[in-house]
Amino acid sequence: MSSLSLDFRSVNSLWGGVLVETLARCGVTQAVLSPGSRSAPLAFAFARHPRIESVPVLDERSAAFFALGLAKKTRRPVALICTSGTAAANFFPAIIEAHESGTPLVVLTADRPPELRDCASGQTVDQQKIYGGYVEFYHELAVPEASEPRLRYLRQTVAQACARARGGPVHLNCPFRDPLVPAEDGTVRVLAKKIDGGFFAHLEPVAPASAIATWQSPAGSRGLIVAGPQSVGDDGAYADAIIKAAEALGWPVLADALSPVRHHASGKAAIITTYDAILRSAQAARELAPQQVICFGGWPVSKVLRGWLEQTQAETTMVTPGAANRDGLHGRTRHLPLSAENFRVKEGPVADPAYAAQWSRAEAAARASLDGGLGPADEIFEGKAAWLLASHLPEETPLFVASSMPVRDMEYFWPAHGRRCELVFNRGANGIDGTLSTALGVAHAADRPAVLLTGDLALLHDTNGFLLRPKLRGSLTVVLINNRGGGIFEHLPVAQFDPPFEEFFATPQEADFAKLCPAYGVAHVPVRDWKHFTGLVSVLPVSGVRVLELRTDRKRDAATRKSLFAAAAVAVEKAMAQGFLTA
Repeated sequence: MSSLSLDFRSVNSLWGGVLVETLARCGVTQAVLSPGSRSAPLAFAFARHPRIESVPVLDERSAAFFALGLAKKTRRPVALICTSGTAAANFFPAIIEAHESGTPLVVLTADRPPELRDCASGQTVDQQKIYGGYVEFYHELAVPEASEPRLRYLRQTVAQACARARGGPVHLNCPFRDPLVPAEDGTVRVLAKKIDGGFFAHLEPVAPASAIATWQSPAGSRGLIVAGPQSVGDDGAYADAIIKAAEALGWPVLADALSPVRHHASGKAAIITTYDAILRSAQAARELAPQQVICFGGWPVSKVLRGWLEQTQAETTMVTPGAANRDGLHGRTRHLPLSAENFRVKEGPVADPAYAAQWSRAEAAARASLDGGLGPADEIFEGKAAWLLASHLPEETPLFVASSMPVRDMEYFWPAHGRRCELVFNRGANGIDGTLSTALGVAHAADRPAVLLTGDLALLHDTNGFLLRPKLRGSLTVVLINNRGGGIFEHLPVAQFDPPFEEFFATPQEADFAKLCPAYGVAHVPVRDWKHFTGLVSVLPVSGVRVLELRTDRKRDAATRKSLFAAAAVAVEKAMAQGFLTA
């Protein structure tokens, strides 16, 4: 046996070993595998590698989202492996999310060799470029051969895939001929002296690209910084860079709930969290229109904010890693393809201080109104769950937030603070699929207990994720908002058309989570009241999975949100009028 843990018993076993060793040298430390026969050479190689943690997951769709969660948390490429046939198709939703969010995955799909395709051979589909434009790099590997030149080709191609994975998922289609198990075939022992440590010595983990740009604001400009969602880089460094830029410019920061800025609030910069409520006031929207905007990471969740920015047509600088177009508003935008940490502000004209003061007055009024409305409320309102998590979760808790209503309630109600919660999310494609499995991947990669905030439909869409419970290293607490349907649709114009609204859009469900959870060995806790809830989330278990279920009324919740927003808009208008009188 080689000290590299390479297996020289057969062509396939050596090929798989070289592939996996190359991944390890290029920085891959985790792999997620779904069972199957054709992928056996890869499974054996991953299982025997001492420096890669390999997790077997039955359901390919769940496996792919679990790998996505690992990659989002660690920000390193994760290998994802399946057998031939429709197994590869089940990876597709997670690969789309990885593409849209720039999450590094190295996808290895085993396949039949060319002579067994298009001839009714079992478990065979066309896997050539099956993921289309959703991968950064695609290559079909050669059928394994017992030769040093072919192994050098394999090493180079896999290393190239790892380098390309820096910008998102990559796909290697891997054909294998029988025999698939590592039975001695006597053909590759002669290569043992050539394929040794020196064969891999030049390989090393891919370093992220870096560049620095300096920006100067125009004289007297009314400027805003918009801190959108971000999932690349160090949260603290990212937030510090944006806050320093805001302080240097004298500009307020509109911080998305998924931006580290809202969770690492520090310094003297004005952090604005209630912009969605503020801009529902026509007067405030008109008086707060900016001339200049710097957006980091992409536009926030808030539809109100995006509509307002689109209408103002302010000159915009978009700062995001990579070259992808992140401006769905199609404004007067120029793009700086770099990280926030590499953005510099040149000393220049001082901003108009009255503009930042207006935003601060509006923020104080809206925050007081929202907090005053949420605090005394005894009924289980789903928006209050997000609001309470902000102040009761332990510091630095990894929190995965589902799409649809949970992420919007975070946007509406979560205040700025310095508790450094680590927000993780699938907002590349904005879908609800794979929510639980991704959160379990985050929890598995975390060094502390993690939390998932989700609605009932998102959880039901991925209940096979609970099959991962025995594999989980660490703990996940699921805060389940069960409003028996799609609450987000209550806020859309389609809600006025019933029928068919209730049946075809709200999609009511009657699942009994108290029975569903025990079937997977998952603890289920019905939340009695807010005191009970805050006690449950203030101290998180160190292992296992539990579901905290809050049963709510989605129609009442929709009305409550509208009432809170209306009251906040009135408070903002009063505060701004008072500010003009005292200015």
